[in-house]
Amino acid sequence: MQYHPSSSAPCSPDVAAFYEKATGSWQYVAWDPNSRKAIIVDPVLDFDPASGATWTDSADEILQFVNDRKLDVEWVLDTHPHADHISSAHYLKEKLGNKPQQAIGRKVLDVQNIWADLYADDSMKQQPQFWDRLFDDGDSFQIGDCQVEVTLSTGHTLASVTYRVGDAVFAHDTFMVPDSGTARADFPGGSSEELWDSLRAILSLPGDTRIYIGHDYCKDGREVMCMATVGEHRAKNIHVRDGISKEEFIKIRDERDETLSLPDRMLAALQINIRGGRLPEPDDQGRAVLRLPLNRFEPKY
Repeated sequence: MQYHPSSSAPCSPDVAAFYEKATGSWQYVAWDPNSRKAIIVDPVLDFDPASGATWTDSADEILQFVNDRKLDVEWVLDTHPHADHISSAHYLKEKLGNKPQQAIGRKVLDVQNIWADLYADDSMKQQPQFWDRLFDDGDSFQIGDCQVEVTLSTGHTLASVTYRVGDAVFAHDTFMVPDSGTARADFPGGSSEELWDSLRAILSLPGDTRIYIGHDYCKDGREVMCMATVGEHRAKNIHVRDGISKEEFIKIRDERDETLSLPDRMLAALQINIRGGRLPEPDDQGRAVLRLPLNRFEPKY
């Protein structure tokens, strides 16, 4: 766990970051230091794609932390329907006595429509009931004295949103840390052009704004990182620093994406994540199964 204390900026939150090594995912707890009201962002349900087994060690570490710190979790949030890991948002909401509200961006309903076709399961379409709230661009809510602002940040997916609390931005799979650039934009509904617009909107924030990312893969063996400031990205980000044009970025991003294989968890994760992290309901004999779309994606070697 990495702990980043609040700064002197107004409504600056304390942030604890939890790394899930198998998928390189960052999970966050952020809270108002005065009221200790908190949010959880992008929590992971452990999953082994080879065996189909799930377990809750990563989520339980977060639960232990919020209990030890006596934090009052009011929201469990996902930034988008993840393709590379399964969300534990629903599990955490239940374990926290169903008190927190579970939320995501409203365009998750459009993602449901795309994947309902891919999974040949029309029951996945237009199912908002898996969340307590679906955010629109420009929505906001309070945790204690701190306002959380929600911004649509498309590109990686068409449903991605960013959460801003004071000087902390939870920017999900838009930025990587500066030496690794940015996130891919080739999933269904993704767009490198839209990703550029989302990145530059975040980079228009004050230079000391902390950008918390969704993933880090420890480039060249360095220590794992979860945060860099707007100023650091504008000076050093290898894909989107100042001086790189939109056209250059799109070329860099599209060429890079052409070389990337699909995440090994994607076809399992999406059918769970577009249901808010709910595992498939077992039948009357306790058997739960996932679907696998055949011949809908091109292999990359």
